[in-house]
Amino acid sequence: MHKRSIEDIIHFIEDGACFEAVSSDYSFTIKIDKYVPYICGAVHDGHQFRQSLWDNCIHTEYERWYEEDPFTKQMVQSFPIVIAGCDSRFEYDLNREPERAIYEDAWGKKLWKQPLSEEEKHLSLTKHQNFYKVVTALIAKLEAEFQKTLVFDMHSYNWKRWDREVPVWNLGTSNVDNDRFGTLIESWRAKLGAMQLPNGIQSTSKINDTFQGNGYFLKYITQNFKDTLVLATEISKIYCDEHSGVIYPEVVKSVENQLKDLIPLQVEEFQKHV
Repeated sequence: MHKRSIEDIIHFIEDGACFEAVSSDYSFTIKIDKYVPYICGAVHDGHQFRQSLWDNCIHTEYERWYEEDPFTKQMVQSFPIVIAGCDSRFEYDLNREPERAIYEDAWGKKLWKQPLSEEEKHLSLTKHQNFYKVVTALIAKLEAEFQKTLVFDMHSYNWKRWDREVPVWNLGTSNVDNDRFGTLIESWRAKLGAMQLPNGIQSTSKINDTFQGNGYFLKYITQNFKDTLVLATEISKIYCDEHSGVIYPEVVKSVENQLKDLIPLQVEEFQKHV
């Protein structure tokens, strides 16, 4: 992996080059082993938090980790095209529009001891802007080559905070064309629900049960690229202990291995879909 400027990354994409890079400010990674009609994204995988923000932040490192989506990149790391955030959503949230990307409070708790300076905000929003410049170039390239593109938008959520039974997998679909893609969405839900997970975990799956797919990553792509379907795919944090931060690697690996089979099947169905 090489460190590359945003301009270089976009140039490589436009030229159809295969490469693996981290952005020059270390805010995201991108890997393109081969140009294929699908992308795996993990915008909340990152945990980095800019040092100049440390002393001003009220939330602890654990509180930030709790709301992030650790290991969602690992679950899809074997696929040809993977783009993932490196920074914590507490610095700026790639899954929110720029106007709301920098939190003032988070999950009912004030985030900053003192209001952020305009300079600090600008540093964060520049990273947000650069990420979406690359996303735009990438989707445009794939739509031009393959006519239509599938995006697996991977997230996780804290299931123990709910006071009812919630699914292991949730698909958020309120901002995609369900008339056009409804059968594909249901097919993806069924595949996830048929997973065989370790430790007696039952792989339940539902649509719009816990989250409805209102993230900016999905909305931005859907609004700008009419022939790309984004599958907002959330796994409950059955792969870790939410309260202690302990990761269960056997569960992460099981999900990763089964997605190696399921994602190509879903892509094949998508390519056949009119």
